[in-house]
Amino acid sequence: MTSPPRDARTERLLRDLAPQVLGAVLRRFRDFTASEDAVQEALIAAATQWPRDGVPDEPRAWLIQVASRRITDHVRSEAARRRREAFVISLVPPEQQLALAPDSDEIPEQDDTLALLFMCCHPALSPSSAIALTLRAVGGLTTAEIARAFMVPEATMAQRISRAKQSIKASGVPFQVPTPEEQAQRLGAVLHVLYLIFNEGYTTSSGPELHRSDLSSEAIRLTRTVHALLPDDGEVAGLLALMLLTDARRAARTGPAGELIPLDEQDRGRWDQRAIAEGVALVSAALSRGSVGPYQLQAAIAAVHDEAARADDTDWPQILALYGVLMRMSDNPMVALSHAIATAMVHGPRAGLALLSALDADARLAGHYRLDAVRAHLLERAGDHEAAIEHYRRAASRTTSIPEQSYLTTQAARLRDARR
Repeated sequence: MTSPPRDARTERLLRDLAPQVLGAVLRRFRDFTASEDAVQEALIAAATQWPRDGVPDEPRAWLIQVASRRITDHVRSEAARRRREAFVISLVPPEQQLALAPDSDEIPEQDDTLALLFMCCHPALSPSSAIALTLRAVGGLTTAEIARAFMVPEATMAQRISRAKQSIKASGVPFQVPTPEEQAQRLGAVLHVLYLIFNEGYTTSSGPELHRSDLSSEAIRLTRTVHALLPDDGEVAGLLALMLLTDARRAARTGPAGELIPLDEQDRGRWDQRAIAEGVALVSAALSRGSVGPYQLQAAIAAVHDEAARADDTDWPQILALYGVLMRMSDNPMVALSHAIATAMVHGPRAGLALLSALDADARLAGHYRLDAVRAHLLERAGDHEAAIEHYRRAASRTTSIPEQSYLTTQAARLRDARR
């Protein structure tokens, strides 16, 4: 069997459309697992046919029709056809049965992604299950990528996602944008999901590319949508500001061969000043309202970095103070790592290394490459090059991101050559 022809533009289009199509099919059939399977089949069919035959005039409608017919075909192929069809039909509200039968050519032109986002974050699910399911359904992340984001084995994450799908099916959750009360209940999980989708796009956890701009751009788009829905929520504004201020540096983060360029070595003339201005305005307005949350604090830290004309101009004491407040709000090991770096920049590398020693006992960081990478950086600044080389190499062996792996290996080689 030959592989289907690959087309980068088609792949990007399919990734953008996948959550919208899943939302539309799920609205119709109310069966998460069956809808997801059918959408995957439709995407495979499109990836095979579109590069050869051309993209249809209405690609979203095409995918919805194919996925809907896949579900119908699967139902009809079973021995208990009548019982299964009756069950599927019973899940669809009467008004939708009349207005939109499974094989109808009428496809609503609404983006169901936001409704899907809030539906997956239903309080009937545990927070971790809700976030994992949404990353899969809305973010398009693989189970392995989600497992790395949660720092758990892939098999554990696969079970978690499967249980979440079953819970959604059993709960009878209505597929619609939630009421204001429901929005408030689910907002924390929704924002966490968007944050993780953006992070995976901004620094991909595996593969040859440092960025997946499709993921980071979709996270920004969805966060803008939530911000439009809840314009007075400071944390929504803070998260959008954080994404914009971080993504503004994307063009300067890689060199001609795709190699990673650290923040202090980037050409700041390549940073997106419009995104920085928008992000600064958003976080300034949010902070002025008085109620401060973790996303606003992270956005404020990003703004301090972005407003420095040179790396040497960075106001590290202000960043350290902001991380101190954030540490009191959040039990996040990655925040603790960043706090150690800020401490080292203000009080010297040995002070930062002392903070890292306390993190060695944190099971969430056991074997994580970032702990080794930060320790190597601080050891180098402290002049202990032999230990720094060891930790650069260890960090390189533990990451599955090729650009990060190459950068860490290069740092080790540079120190080794300098010693010689």
